[in-house]
Amino acid sequence: MPTQVDRLSSLLEHFRVRAHLFHAGPLCGTTRFAAQPGRGFLHVLRRGEMAVTHRTAGGRRQRVQVREPSLLFYPRPWAHDFHNAPVDGADFACATLEFDGGEANPLVQALPPLVLLPLSAVTGLEPALGLLFAETERLRCGSRLLADRLFEVVLIQLLRWLVDHPQQAGVPAGLITGLSEPRLARLLVALHERPGEPWNLATMAECAGMSRSAFAAHFKAIVGQTPADYLADWRLSLAQGQLRQGRAIKAIAAELGYANASALSRLFTQKLGVSPRQWRMALGQ
Repeated sequence: MPTQVDRLSSLLEHFRVRAHLFHAGPLCGTTRFAAQPGRGFLHVLRRGEMAVTHRTAGGRRQRVQVREPSLLFYPRPWAHDFHNAPVDGADFACATLEFDGGEANPLVQALPPLVLLPLSAVTGLEPALGLLFAETERLRCGSRLLADRLFEVVLIQLLRWLVDHPQQAGVPAGLITGLSEPRLARLLVALHERPGEPWNLATMAECAGMSRSAFAAHFKAIVGQTPADYLADWRLSLAQGQLRQGRAIKAIAAELGYANASALSRLFTQKLGVSPRQWRMALGQ
């Protein structure tokens, strides 16, 4: 039997997500949710029906009907409107999501702009949702904080389901589809947990239990980029997170397996078009 690996914990430890409840109860008429940088949304439709509208990048209006209790997960900013009948308002719990790194968060980049799923499709949600709605129905000490944490539990359960069912959710090639493939998942978790090791094609293929040629082709087909490019992007994401915390580029480079700060700076310039110093200045640090 293949060794089981925890495919999400190392990701969420490096790139945390925080949920903040902002609405619980009916919504009637049209409710607008604006796109704000670095912010996503997780809506739980408990009962009722509604229509959801969006604007595409080209300005075209899209309309989606939701006819059963559902999750609507927006991992990155996308303005959307809910339209509910004034008499029969649907019952919701809604939270904003703040992902470390914003749209540069690896999970955010790997997901479609909207994940819409019936509650019945995602196994294991019932206990957390039951607690969530119990906390939103009446005010008790700590209710808001507990509701925030329960929303985060719901999100983790949703991410777990997406890793197990990427095709069903329309997830494009990338991190999520890689984690859904057992051999690649074993390697990806190792890269996430030990990014500073001297990884190369041979050691990555060995970790996945494949020949180098078969591994390289399979990784590119499933994840959508070469293993070396994925590793560089992961290290860059970690470096950005460390820079936001004010750490020195020299110390970060050593932890990520680079011989010196100049090597990491070259990666920054190649991938982002700016040096680490310029990048940090743009953040106002």
